[in-house]
Amino acid sequence: MNQCFLLLGTNIGDKAHNLLQAREYIIERIGEIIKPSAIYQTSAWGKEDQDDFYNQVLCIQTALSPMDLLVECLAIEKDLGRIRFERWGERLIDIDILYFENEVIETEDLKVPHPELQNRRFTLIPLVELAPDYTHPKMNQTNKHLLACCTDPLEVVKIN
Repeated sequence: MNQCFLLLGTNIGDKAHNLLQAREYIIERIGEIIKPSAIYQTSAWGKEDQDDFYNQVLCIQTALSPMDLLVECLAIEKDLGRIRFERWGERLIDIDILYFENEVIETEDLKVPHPELQNRRFTLIPLVELAPDYTHPKMNQTNKHLLACCTDPLEVVKIN
């Protein structure tokens, strides 16, 4: 079994319900959720003229390969109603692969660790909640250190 970390994000409709539905699909189609972070609210990153996001990181155990995991994440997004029409735009659900074991993967379709992970407090704060001492396999720094060095100014508020 492989351990990976996924980031869920949503800013349309009933955000808490969107995250719940995504977790249910993940359990059904990807694997066991070993531990979920709290849910956090953050202003939109990259394109700021939209509603706040709810974000959550999940530590998952899966038998899937990285590429099969990507295919399932994209299928879950589609099945939940996500339509991709604008980079950093509103979304019903977004599922990003942050880490997959200690692998570094760089293909046209998949980059792991997530290339923006170290630049986003909305990713690092829930990630540090789950795995503060996990070492980024490319940057050789812990999640806790990456958060301490992150210059992202957006406030991240725990909502549960």
